[in-house]
Amino acid sequence: MSRPTEFRATSPHPVDRVYATMVDREILSDRLATMGGPGAAILEYTGDENGCKYRIRHGIDEKDLPGVVKSFVGSRGITIERDESWTRSGDGYDGTVGVELPGMPAGAQGTMRLTPKGEGSELVVKVDVTVKVPIIGGKIEESVAQQIHHLLEMETEYTLSRI
Repeated sequence: MSRPTEFRATSPHPVDRVYATMVDREILSDRLATMGGPGAAILEYTGDENGCKYRIRHGIDEKDLPGVVKSFVGSRGITIERDESWTRSGDGYDGTVGVELPGMPAGAQGTMRLTPKGEGSELVVKVDVTVKVPIIGGKIEESVAQQIHHLLEMETEYTLSRI
């Protein structure tokens, strides 16, 4: 079973400006250095006029993990590897996201859409979180979904501050 979560954010800035800032390699690298945690890095990056694709790594120190997750991973932090792929679609951009937690029976898959909204734009991210752990998997999924939502809020705030 999986747990869906949805994130929405609006911006007064036009789609192309938000997109260009979101996928700018230097800004992405700065964002990871600021909030990516231990071992954060850009692992792969390609981009051209048709879109962008990258793989990044985040780290979360054990002390920053929610209790239910700590009970599962013990006294070590976790590593998260995330793939994002964006392509131009009409007057906006469509994307996919995949999340892996190496060595753990957990991950997430989702879609992203950046579209015009009035004079600005709107980002919508829909993700399904899956944790394959008997008994407590649902609790961990709920916690991970909340953490994803919080991370997307912080990343969006950071990106918009760079426009």
